[in-house]
Amino acid sequence: MSVRKLTALLAAGCLVASAGAAFAQGTNGYPTRPITMIVPFAAGGPTDVVARIVGDHMSKTLGQQVIIENVVGAGGTTGATRAKRANNDGYTVIMGHMGTHAAAVPLYPNLAYDPATDFEPIGVAAGTPILILAKKDYPAKDLAEFVKHVKANSGTLNMAHAGVGSVSYTTCLLLNSILDVKPTAVPYNGTGPAMNALVGGQVDYMCDQIVNVVSQVQGGSIRAYGIATEARNPALPNVPTTTEAGLPEYKVSAWNAVFAPKGTPQPVVDKLADALDKALNDETTRKRLLDLGSDLPEGDRRGPKALGQLVKSEVERWSKVIKAAGPGN
Repeated sequence: MSVRKLTALLAAGCLVASAGAAFAQGTNGYPTRPITMIVPFAAGGPTDVVARIVGDHMSKTLGQQVIIENVVGAGGTTGATRAKRANNDGYTVIMGHMGTHAAAVPLYPNLAYDPATDFEPIGVAAGTPILILAKKDYPAKDLAEFVKHVKANSGTLNMAHAGVGSVSYTTCLLLNSILDVKPTAVPYNGTGPAMNALVGGQVDYMCDQIVNVVSQVQGGSIRAYGIATEARNPALPNVPTTTEAGLPEYKVSAWNAVFAPKGTPQPVVDKLADALDKALNDETTRKRLLDLGSDLPEGDRRGPKALGQLVKSEVERWSKVIKAAGPGN
């Protein structure tokens, strides 16, 4: 081998080593600038609320601000698609949920991403129990009367939701399937606007996550007929479970979780997961979430591995539910 070739090979080796060292140093120093957390729904909705509470504490741990960016549209899939296509350097993450990272798969045949393969799971941030809700003057005093009234009048009723694929859509799809009714579904750009319509009496009923409704239920601006969990929730202790109220078939709870684009370096994933874990261990953060009725993940329900398994099982679950709902849902 000539001296010139040997020199060239040595120089190339030095460049590779230098690049590797620089990458490692950059990863170890991560983050060096603010991190964008995409919320695929409008500000004020349940996913947005959870993201801001969790992101606030993650900022303290990471030493850089976690900035919330609301990207609305198509039941959250617009924001999820943007997150999937973002640079996988750890500076863009998404607060996804049951809709964007599970139910969207069977609902959108041409979905631009695969929740199980196009993201690095970071961890579940909060579970969010679902309530059956109606406008404050809805003509039913309890869930049994609500069911009877919906069955008799579904053709004239309006159901609000935050877009096809959203939690409010899929969980009410399940309810409507159980009741065998098809009201007029009215979409909004986020659960916040949908809730405003319910409070204003512009729509008749909806299904929503508890973190979005505690103050409205307590203040009497909407009616809560049941919570779809095994036990009553401390945030709304006077709201009966769907089993107590006579509809035991309706059991459903949503979840919010943090994801990064596929290929995000493992050390970065680990740092993000650690920051989320510390947020969920913080007493003030926990109280803020629990006061909203959230179900916080503990033990083996936390972390990237648990979230990856959850996504796979939830895609399977909601595919069955949506298929059973039939054409046009």
